[in-house]
Amino acid sequence: MLLPLPLTFPKVRLIATDVDGTLTQNGKFSPALLLALDALAAAGIPVLLTTGRSAGWVNGLAEYLPVVGAIAENGALFYKGHHSDLLVPIPDIVAHRQALAKVFARLQAAFPQIHESSDNRFRITDWTFDVKGLSVEDLQELSDRAHDQGWGFTYSTVQCHIRLMQQDKAHGLEQVLQRYFPEWSKEDVVTIGDSPNDESLFNGDRFPVSVGVANIRHYVDQIQYKPKFVTEAAEAEGFCELAQLLLKSP
Repeated sequence: MLLPLPLTFPKVRLIATDVDGTLTQNGKFSPALLLALDALAAAGIPVLLTTGRSAGWVNGLAEYLPVVGAIAENGALFYKGHHSDLLVPIPDIVAHRQALAKVFARLQAAFPQIHESSDNRFRITDWTFDVKGLSVEDLQELSDRAHDQGWGFTYSTVQCHIRLMQQDKAHGLEQVLQRYFPEWSKEDVVTIGDSPNDESLFNGDRFPVSVGVANIRHYVDQIQYKPKFVTEAAEAEGFCELAQLLLKSP
């Protein structure tokens, strides 16, 4: 059961948030979202991005938005200022990309309609293709086929991701907390997202306080771990709803 937001979040010291479908409204950053991020920063409530988007795309976001850093490619890379850090074990990036390409080719042979995402060339640790046009049954079969080949698989409202088995947003966030923000415990963090690739952030054993924006309801039957709370509004309006609650909490 998804609970409505409580009246207060007294202990939150960090917001770890997805981007697409959580910070975006109809695919764009809204003026209200930018004002909310500024207000959180001014109030001393830091925001950390954790997204499935590519390394090249996220590096720019970390520079331009008022955030303390950004995790890219579903937990694989961290960007803070001019610093970057690989959060998953990949000793040979070139060989890794070649292996990912082979897995994608096998999946494409079974599903000729899938196409490499436009940002895939800017990725380091995963391989993506567009989710549009794929049914829930298609996605499950793609996941099963990837797992049979020893690879992880997840998807968002935008893309499907072939990745390392241990690569997920919660693992990346755990690594970033240990390496860069040891003063914050998992109990200090509220995680927020909207789709299946945020599922690890909803695992209460890893992060006790999690929130789904209202559009997560589209996926509740497809994920094992569900957010503890859900906003009334969808997408960025839901994030702003959470932000206003945190700004008013003691």
